[in-house]
Amino acid sequence: MNKVVGRENQLFLLNNALISNKSELIAVYGRRRVGKTFLIRETFNKQFVFEVSGIPQGSMKIQLANFYNELVKRSKNIEKYPKPTNWMEAFSLLEKLLDGSKTKAKKVVFIDEFPWMYTQKSKFVQLFAHFWNNYCTKRDDLVVVICGSSASFMVNKVINDKFGLHNRITLPIRLLPFNLYETELYLKSRKIHWDRYAYVQLYMAIGGIPHYLEKIQRGDSVSTAINRLCFQKDGVLVNEFNQVFISLFENSENHVKIVETLAFSQVGMTRAEIISKSKIATGGTLSNVLKELIESGFVSEYQPYQKMKEVLYRLSDEYSIFYQKFIKNNKNNSWNSLYNSRSYMTWSGFAFETLCLKHIRQIVKGLGISGILVNSYSWRNSTTQIDLLIDRSDRCVNLCEIKFSEAEFVISKAYLESLKRKKEAFKKEMKVRKNVFVTLLTTFGVKENDNYVKIIDNQISIDSLFHID
Repeated sequence: MNKVVGRENQLFLLNNALISNKSELIAVYGRRRVGKTFLIRETFNKQFVFEVSGIPQGSMKIQLANFYNELVKRSKNIEKYPKPTNWMEAFSLLEKLLDGSKTKAKKVVFIDEFPWMYTQKSKFVQLFAHFWNNYCTKRDDLVVVICGSSASFMVNKVINDKFGLHNRITLPIRLLPFNLYETELYLKSRKIHWDRYAYVQLYMAIGGIPHYLEKIQRGDSVSTAINRLCFQKDGVLVNEFNQVFISLFENSENHVKIVETLAFSQVGMTRAEIISKSKIATGGTLSNVLKELIESGFVSEYQPYQKMKEVLYRLSDEYSIFYQKFIKNNKNNSWNSLYNSRSYMTWSGFAFETLCLKHIRQIVKGLGISGILVNSYSWRNSTTQIDLLIDRSDRCVNLCEIKFSEAEFVISKAYLESLKRKKEAFKKEMKVRKNVFVTLLTTFGVKENDNYVKIIDNQISIDSLFHID
């Protein structure tokens, strides 16, 4: 029985690879702890004819020895051949293993942590490409899956390779953390039944990383779970931050600098602002680091509406934000004391906004405009910031305000005037005239008082964020 929860789209694509009429080369990438290996093993385990995983910081000799040992485990016949001294010989042995397989169904080859197997001057990627192009493509019964946590390696050296693997990946899968729908589904599968406000609170702190969610215990409250994982001695998330970046990126100092810089920005930063605050020199280094952080899901890039302003970069990994804000300098405190602090409310507003910006498709569905072509943007000028703009092909724009509260949100006179100013400021700078709808996204809805009627066109609550993607 497949134990995978959620991941419906990925499961559909992977299972289709088993019934296609040609060999398939699948590249799966995503950050540490996101569930890549689990997904592949649960989907293909019965079809595996070979599985190997790279060894972190292993030399070429060690990687080859590991590869050979895994071949021998699958077939003792391999022992009659000399141990490989290079990757050409190693992949030749893999071909012999596959030739000896008698199964008529698709045969799956799984190479996990593919980037770790690459070493300088080993020509590992080139010779893997040769194996695929000169052996696998001549058959119609293979599924070769390569997997890696280093998104930059998988994208630059595999998916976008300009040589042997150019346009050879038949199915690239970027595995992201669970969304709220998948998080609720997963926790309920483990008999953890909370209300949706509680799921949102947890997500705001640790995000949708399956490995983190796995540590939640039945009977936990949100506060109890966060306190045990993030603040108690030996909690699995107390020191996870540094381990994540060291494992994902070579020379991760600049990655950490940018994350630390963005962690305390409430509205995101332009490239120039990042340079000024982080002290990282402009040029190729900054561009590459930002690209790697974006590809790995730590940072999001927001295009300005109608190119009015510069691109904004925003830290979008919930755990990284929570670590910088609370865990890093509060390891001797409990979450219960921090939860009641003034800084909690400041953080919660920012964290809820970050969460909502990851669920644009769910917001669109909640607004009842799924059939309309939309694009989402950020917008700000010297005095005004708008959380989210949804630009629609039917000549309309939803000006979205995102508000986190512990009860029904009430629009005060002062907030009414603030919304009016934002709407007018935005309309004044619009290049293409469209109808502007003021939309509120809140936790528990908005009280429909006189101030509401004067400015709000529509509203949705957190229930909309749990729509299936």
